[in-house]
Amino acid sequence: MRKKIGKLADVGAERRLRRRLAIRKKVNGTAERPRIVAQRSNKHLSVQVIDDTAGKTLLSVQTYGKNAVAGAKPNKEGAKVVGAKVAEALKGANINTAVFDRAGYKYHGVIAELVGAVRENGIQV
Repeated sequence: MRKKIGKLADVGAERRLRRRLAIRKKVNGTAERPRIVAQRSNKHLSVQVIDDTAGKTLLSVQTYGKNAVAGAKPNKEGAKVVGAKVAEALKGANINTAVFDRAGYKYHGVIAELVGAVRENGIQV
């Protein structure tokens, strides 16, 4: 990841960016064990599965756009649905293990439910 340029106006966003960079130093995805990244906002939830060695996104699932999961919202119930869809897609690609990148978010609420749903559906995270 590139370094930030200048200061961010929001102190919370600056702290999250610092946490995100610290996490990315330690977490790395491979073809056998890709990195699952969650991005959340007040309106949407997006999950990408990334192979860092090749620099490619293997798949993405979100609550908006073409790959939208029907009826999923950015709350805990929606995170369960999105997590199940991610696990189903990973099984379809013959991937059984992955690493989780929380992207600076607390491991709580929607993020915890998302990873819990991936684990419940047979992917070792």
